[in-house]
Amino acid sequence: MAYRLYNRPGSGGFVVEAALALADADFELAELDSKPGTPLPESFRDHNPWRQVPTLILLDGSTMTETAAILIHLAACHPDKALAPPPGTPAHGAFLRWMVFANVNIYEAIIRLPYPDRYTTDPNGLEAVREASIARTGQALSVLENAIDPGPFLLGNAMSLVDVYVAMLFTWYRGDSDFPKLAALKAAVKQNPIVAAIWQRHFGDR
Repeated sequence: MAYRLYNRPGSGGFVVEAALALADADFELAELDSKPGTPLPESFRDHNPWRQVPTLILLDGSTMTETAAILIHLAACHPDKALAPPPGTPAHGAFLRWMVFANVNIYEAIIRLPYPDRYTTDPNGLEAVREASIARTGQALSVLENAIDPGPFLLGNAMSLVDVYVAMLFTWYRGDSDFPKLAALKAAVKQNPIVAAIWQRHFGDR
């Protein structure tokens, strides 16, 4: 049996698709014909009660959601592919730290741009939510920028799934702050021979 990934172009499912490719795992891609920022059909609730992608059907037929959790799980399922440092090492602790940080502080902040109505009941407050989203995302990216030492990746010379995740999130950022280390990280992820074609399909030259 193969994995089955529900995804749509330009969405957060990019990083799960890239992870499956980096793991050299067999998977079927069910690409939904809708744009990020628009709600999925009510029928998708059968796969994910939040009607969100990525949604991954595992090899045993069970369903997994939540991007960071999926990435951590895939890294554990395919240890020979070095998608993350070995569990129990300080580097793995850093991997988990930045994976959760990116999910909680960056992904959550960015999602307020297309879905500001989730964060206020005041219809006159939607623009303020969007402005706060950009500011909060920039603050969180500053933390990652300072954590890249020496680079080019968060954990040093070797790319892990957290770098692919962060590169995607950085691409979505709409602020104007300068983050040269994150820009270099994103460029390195985009140039990875396995990731490159998937990136191009989802994000073009961004």
